[in-house]
Amino acid sequence: MSRIPPIVYEWTDDGHMVPLPFFRKRCDEHFVVGEHYRLDPRASDDTQTRNHQFAVIRDAWLNLPEHLAAIYPSPEHLRKRALIEAGFYHEEIIDTGSKAGALRVSSYVRHKDDFALVIVRGPLVVIRTAKSQSRAAMDKAELQKSKTAILGIIAQLVGTDARTLAANTEAA
Repeated sequence: MSRIPPIVYEWTDDGHMVPLPFFRKRCDEHFVVGEHYRLDPRASDDTQTRNHQFAVIRDAWLNLPEHLAAIYPSPEHLRKRALIEAGFYHEEIIDTGSKAGALRVSSYVRHKDDFALVIVRGPLVVIRTAKSQSRAAMDKAELQKSKTAILGIIAQLVGTDARTLAANTEAA
């Protein structure tokens, strides 16, 4: 038997290992129905996870509804805002002493950091910046948790679910 390229499966709650839709054709090419095969599970490489995340976000960004295009001018804007919405952020609160001061500070911060979420609450300026998803900042488990959360948020924006969003990118 020739070397079979990697196939991604999903373990179902009824005890079956099911290939994701994109990989079914590959299974039909290499396997015979009724035969037995040994599955060699390997830990997912976090580089693949990261690359997949960026590909899914880019595809989703290209398919954003028009009314959201100005809010998310790049895939990076979309990713960082989704991280913030999912709770993966650093927060800084500045008490400026007045609402006018808060408006001036918020304007400065928005100009200085295009990705920050800046909220004015009376004299307070709340600045939220997305956590880094770098290897140094997030371990594999936190990366997966953040990826799952942000893909769920982004899927809602484009009117689908996270599983379909991710599968569409794998099939591309």
